[in-house]
Amino acid sequence: QEQLVESGGGSVQSGGSLRLTCAVSGYSIGSDCMAWYRQIPGKPYDGVAAIYTGRGSTYYDYSVKGRFIISQDKAKNTIALQMNDLKPEDSAMYYCVAEPAISCVANGWSEWNRFRYHGQGTQVTVSL
Repeated sequence: QEQLVESGGGSVQSGGSLRLTCAVSGYSIGSDCMAWYRQIPGKPYDGVAAIYTGRGSTYYDYSVKGRFIISQDKAKNTIALQMNDLKPEDSAMYYCVAEPAISCVANGWSEWNRFRYHGQGTQVTVSL
């Protein structure tokens, strides 16, 4: 059974860093579109960053560009999100999502429902 499990969330002060990891089980990461989303209760899911694991192409929302870095490790069957210079507005539940066997250009990465697999999320809280 395919499963995505996030880890690495927590509480940090403004300006701090966290590294989120998404462990994939049930299949091997190949040439897939994978992404990180975040959600504040009552708000829509927002795409934060995406990676096409075939070529390593990366994509970022303007709100995190220059602060967050998405990466992959096929040997460990994981992707990660390094979050630097965190701000209170980055506080949210962060989710890993995946759509196998398609590029992020072809699939798009800004719509939650375009991804077949979704993790359960990990909470990130940034205080002043």
